Amino acid sequence: MPLTVPVPITVLLVDDHKTMLWGLERLVGGERSGMKVVATAGNREEALAQAAMHGPDVILLDIDLNGECSLDFLPALLVSGISRALVFTGMRDQATLDRAILAGARGVLRKDAPAEVVLRAIEKVHQGEMWVGQDMMARIFGELTRARAPARRDPHQEKLDSLTPKERRIVDAIVAGSGVTNQALADSLFISEHTLRNYLVTIYKKLGVSNRLELYVYASKHSAPRAAG
Repeated sequence: MPLTVPVPITVLLVDDHKTMLWGLERLVGGERSGMKVVATAGNREEALAQAAMHGPDVILLDIDLNGECSLDFLPALLVSGISRALVFTGMRDQATLDRAILAGARGVLRKDAPAEVVLRAIEKVHQGEMWVGQDMMARIFGELTRARAPARRDPHQEKLDSLTPKERRIVDAIVAGSGVTNQALADSLFISEHTLRNYLVTIYKKLGVSNRLELYVYASKHSAPRAAG
């Protein structure tokens, strides 16, 4: 049987320092690395163009490109769904590094990492793994959890939302005609006074008030929703 030749991991290098690119190209594209540097880029325009042209497996990406933050266009680099990004930076600001992961990077690697670690990180990211420390993962998980946590609702609005359409119409009528008698109010709603009183008992209980005056104040203050029709 013919020997199967391993397909190299294709890599796009993005850095604004030519010396860094020169060294990375020789490291990543070395004969024994199992990788192939398909292109290099030093700015946004070059990076986007090369990523679109080659569809590399991994994009090794510096954050600071001549004063421009590459995280601002990272999603555009990954829009094809083919490439995975590995941030390669000397930056130490944790908030920025966390933002890199939240923006879509699969890992963060410092520029003082040993050569074998650089190659290992590229390989792992290509395989679909994350290359981040446990402390960063904890922060990212916490950030995502907070972002997905449902916002706390206004307790007063929850009480008002618990009212049925009929109960809401009664509350609306009380707010609109605060001084009318129960009988007049019942007549305007086309129900008996006895039925109105039964409704009021339920409304008082739901809203935590004791009488029509308290109900009027509560509904006026917390904007009871108007019933339709």
